[in-house]
Amino acid sequence: MISYILWDVNPEIFTIPEIFGYGPFPVRWYGLLFAGGFLIGQQIMVHIFKKERKPLEDIDALTLYMVISTVLGARIGHFLFYEPETLFTRPLDVIIPPYSGLASHGAVIGIIAGLYLYSRSRKATGQTFAWVADRIVILVALAGSFIRFGNFMNSEIVGTPTDMPWGVIFKQNLEFQQIPRHPSQLYESISCMILFVLLFWLWNKFKENTPRGLLVGIFFVWVFTLRFLYEFIKENQESFEANYALNMGQILSIPVVLLGIYFILQSRKRAV
Repeated sequence: MISYILWDVNPEIFTIPEIFGYGPFPVRWYGLLFAGGFLIGQQIMVHIFKKERKPLEDIDALTLYMVISTVLGARIGHFLFYEPETLFTRPLDVIIPPYSGLASHGAVIGIIAGLYLYSRSRKATGQTFAWVADRIVILVALAGSFIRFGNFMNSEIVGTPTDMPWGVIFKQNLEFQQIPRHPSQLYESISCMILFVLLFWLWNKFKENTPRGLLVGIFFVWVFTLRFLYEFIKENQESFEANYALNMGQILSIPVVLLGIYFILQSRKRAV
């Protein structure tokens, strides 16, 4: 007897009706979880700033930089890596809703750029790029867990067929609704939550003495090594990837993992 989980949750929580000719506006689980990850992360950063005696008035600016750089980076990355023709023919699609494509590799690039812009005027308070990056990845891991759970609520980024008892039939996904599949979104969500706990524990152990680059390195290696492996049990996002031995997510993950290993090795040298 084949067992599976039937997932038939509507991705929309409710809909705000049309107002003055604008709308209607659907409120989705994905958007709620996306925003929730940032809001909870902001409170964790307040705790970090208090413990390391950084100016709390900078929290709002850091949050704004993070939100804008994450969304823009993820959107541009999606079009650049998966739909380059759209990026050049309809560039306004990057900022015009609905935001149906977000690439995690693009988000990483966006976050790096945002942190550079934020930190360059705050070195006097000890908020160097390296200091901020090592702490922000704690929150990014948490947000990543929320976002991947949002993908599960959306019945998107589904896994390949499986006969495991936790296989999921995504009834809301008309393309892949008939066969039990790996809940790859949950695999990644749980992995990110474990990483969040690990990074927060390491920071709490060392605080201001956290080896520079260590948390960033662990984040890169953990997230993108698992991303590389999970791609073997995920459906390709775009049809052109079927022609490759490795899909785009795997190809982009390799240099990030190598960069993470470099950061970890450098942090160990500094600690000696």
